[in-house]
Amino acid sequence: MKIKAIVFGSTGMVGEGVLHECLKHKDIESVLVVNRKPCNVTNPKLKEIILSDFGNIESINESLQGYNACYFCMGVSSVGMPMDKYKSISYDLTLNIAKLLVKTNNDMTFCYVSGTGTDTTENGKIKWARIKGKTENDLLKLPFKAAYMFRPGYIQPTKGLTHTYKVYKILVPFYPVFKLLFNKYVCTLEEVGKAMINVTLYKPKIKILECIDIQNKSKI
Repeated sequence: MKIKAIVFGSTGMVGEGVLHECLKHKDIESVLVVNRKPCNVTNPKLKEIILSDFGNIESINESLQGYNACYFCMGVSSVGMPMDKYKSISYDLTLNIAKLLVKTNNDMTFCYVSGTGTDTTENGKIKWARIKGKTENDLLKLPFKAAYMFRPGYIQPTKGLTHTYKVYKILVPFYPVFKLLFNKYVCTLEEVGKAMINVTLYKPKIKILECIDIQNKSKI
């Protein structure tokens, strides 16, 4: 199987890392990135669409057809953000894009980056976790060939990439300690990317991947 993937969010830390793994992987035939600004990556496998308004995703519908994987890495922090705006970005935007994709790509595997602590009961006290949980639940209801929810905790950045968040740059030297003491809550950006590719290729039964699962699936 050869993968033709769409990556959303490649100008962020996670999306950039996933794109990096895709461009290296022998089973990735082509990659389309959809961004508000250029990702500044050049590769024979890569095509880029600049879309200033993701609320107008239907305008590029034809360009999104013919792909069998989507690695959805877009997201924002809930810190300091009104919950209605956070829901609009984290839930409404995600579901709008996913629903458009599933209409014309019935062979697609959809991978969504959520996070540790996501609340799929949708009844917990933490609002952002409920919103993420509802997003996961509703994505899993869509008729994709397969869908996987990724819940990383601390992510060790990939050396040399440009969109690493400042706080992660500070924490990088402490990764061996985190790995030793909190292994089930940490993974590397390389593992996230490889795990997405592997679940696309091999379709494991597990649908929600915590850090330990991400570590394991990166080694299939």
